[in-house]
Amino acid sequence: MAVFIILSLCSVLVIGMVEGGAGSEEGVERECKPGQPPRCPSISPSAQPWTHPDQSQLFADLSREELTAVMSFLTQQLGPGLVDAAQARPSDNCVFSVELQLPPKAAALAHLDRGRPPPAREALAIVFFGGQPQPNVSELVVGPLPHPSYIRDVTVERHGGPLPYHRRPVLIREYLDIDQMIFDRELPQAAGLLHHCCFYKRQGRNLVTMNTAPRGLQSGDRATWFGLYYNISGAGIYLHPVGLELLVDHKALDPARWTIQKVFFQGRYYESLAQLEDQFEAGLVNVVLIPDNGTGGSWSLKSQVPPGPAPPLQFYPQGPRFSVQGRRVASSLWTFSFGLGAFSGPRVFDIRFQGERVAYEVSVQEALTVYGGNSPSALRSRYTDGGFGLGHFSSPLTRGVDCPYLATYVDWHFLLESQAPRTMRDAFCVFEQNQGLPLRRHHSDIHSHYFGGLTEAVLVVRSVSTMLNYDYVWDVVFYPTGAVEVKFHATGYISSTFLFGAARRYGNQVGEHTLGTVHTHSAHYKVDLDVGGLENWVWTEDMAFVPTAVPWSPEHQMQRLQVTRKLLETEEQAAFPLGSTHPRYLYLASNHSNKWGHPRGYRIQTFSFAGEPLPQNSSVERAVSWGRFQLAVTQRKEEEPSSTSIYNLNDPWAPTVDFSDFINNETVAGQDLVAWVTAGFLHIPHAEDIPNTVTVGNGVGFFLRPYNFFDQDPSSDSADSIYFREDQDAGACEVNPLACLPQAAACVPDLPAFSHGGFSHN
Repeated sequence: MAVFIILSLCSVLVIGMVEGGAGSEEGVERECKPGQPPRCPSISPSAQPWTHPDQSQLFADLSREELTAVMSFLTQQLGPGLVDAAQARPSDNCVFSVELQLPPKAAALAHLDRGRPPPAREALAIVFFGGQPQPNVSELVVGPLPHPSYIRDVTVERHGGPLPYHRRPVLIREYLDIDQMIFDRELPQAAGLLHHCCFYKRQGRNLVTMNTAPRGLQSGDRATWFGLYYNISGAGIYLHPVGLELLVDHKALDPARWTIQKVFFQGRYYESLAQLEDQFEAGLVNVVLIPDNGTGGSWSLKSQVPPGPAPPLQFYPQGPRFSVQGRRVASSLWTFSFGLGAFSGPRVFDIRFQGERVAYEVSVQEALTVYGGNSPSALRSRYTDGGFGLGHFSSPLTRGVDCPYLATYVDWHFLLESQAPRTMRDAFCVFEQNQGLPLRRHHSDIHSHYFGGLTEAVLVVRSVSTMLNYDYVWDVVFYPTGAVEVKFHATGYISSTFLFGAARRYGNQVGEHTLGTVHTHSAHYKVDLDVGGLENWVWTEDMAFVPTAVPWSPEHQMQRLQVTRKLLETEEQAAFPLGSTHPRYLYLASNHSNKWGHPRGYRIQTFSFAGEPLPQNSSVERAVSWGRFQLAVTQRKEEEPSSTSIYNLNDPWAPTVDFSDFINNETVAGQDLVAWVTAGFLHIPHAEDIPNTVTVGNGVGFFLRPYNFFDQDPSSDSADSIYFREDQDAGACEVNPLACLPQAAACVPDLPAFSHGGFSHN
């Protein structure tokens, strides 16, 4: 029996640093010092390459070789005018991104379930055409891979027409040009004030800019408020606003024509930095001096105390009980494929429990943060992070912190704002973990005496997106009951602004001149359940108290609790507004029944304390209209692949995708259905968010739980189950596998050397 043991890492390290190869158990024992336990069986901590060409990798992200082939083909086909996106100006043509084009579901299932040939493997390229009379953004499908021979422009097919150029994401080159404009052309106009308030040094760059969104007030705008913060080395710049914010109009294709439209400084607005400087020289600006002392312990993530005893460590005393080959994970209970959308973030496909598919796709669609405040950078900020790239800004996972030390780590290859692919080391981790909680248990002391139980061991796939200041930890957790938990935690630095006026209406003071601004976090998920097949129905159940005469004493009344059930017929009926009262049980079911005559189903159970949705009279609400709903079920359509678009970020006033259009009163009875789930929370920053927000209490998501899908709990037959009676010797191995631990776990884990994926994507 494979089990988990939690040991103090200090003792593991003392024993486990014995030199020697990882050969047979006998070899290990020979090389260990006398009296020390042997090393545990282990496999390489990295994922294995895909070695079974007969088993499909339909959903695997593109390899470096595939990305290179696509870029080479695009360069050849689009001509010599193509510029490296890393150096491209707005008036250039460049390839912005290349990623996997997901196959049509029907073709994928024909291959996976009926042995048909796999659909052509294709890539989706986003190309900026700035160097033509009518600049636009185009989406091109390139295939077949690995040897592309065709390009198909799908822009009109997907979006109904050309994509306006002002909707394009901002390139890093554009940000660099904006910084150059601010620091070299604009800030010197207020050098006297900045030297007085903020220790300004023109060549020293002790200030940095912080980005905001949306970029303007109406469709067609491209004007961004940038806040200035102290550039504190080794600590969070996000906590050090100096009170200066600049509205930069960068719509023109020529950076020389970009302008500062408005200036905000410590509570007042000015037409320009020159005007601000003039008023300062005239003694008309009340300047608050901001100390440049952010390297203190209260701002840094470096602990001020020396290291203590090492924390507990989990390991596999008989080797890992799952495998990772390519992007496919397999255990004795679960199989699934995982990947990372460059913009949408983590996604899992073809999820099967005990060989039966329960979901075709579970994927993040978007992450939204809505801020409040009394400075321009805060009061207008509505970040849809998919527009920046939840995959693009994933970060390497740190062994032993982001994931268990002995997790399996997997790299991600990507091509974004570059002519060559790059690799992010350790972008994913996969691990099995003992949760330290019984999954089920009962101790019987009445009538018969016995104990039965099962530890809660789960299989987890994880990635982390670092969206400037915030870090989102994305988890999909697989349980031995057939349940799947999907959740995210928020950590990292809060966003802050300069403290002035009625600031406490918008948050809490967290520093001498710093306001932690109120905001909401929301994530939207696509859940394509296939419960017992493609044809599913939507059921809701709840409770009601019904006045009833007591059967044996009719003159008395009682309130009898009973179950209420309803079969939903349309998408409108299956859309539940955020904050409204909705049935506590909602599940998708097939028309097949379990042993007891109930339709086989999977329940969607959310755990979320989302803030209020953006009011529908907001000019940008349609870009995030999915936020209106805690849960909505619609017909699955290939032409509705996502609830949002990366172009919504820079033109929320005329959104490329408006999720509310998906809900148009079509039937949800006996259809291939998708559930769209919103999970989120309100965050009012407080002193304990300094220096970082912690994950405790800041995690939300939902469960997919079997509901009459089985005839009984499938974990009842788990090989990890424990059961013994009063008349048995619970200390005997043949009765209780836990009694075998002194022998089964009498080994030391073979720990790999610590490594880190680095601070660049090269």
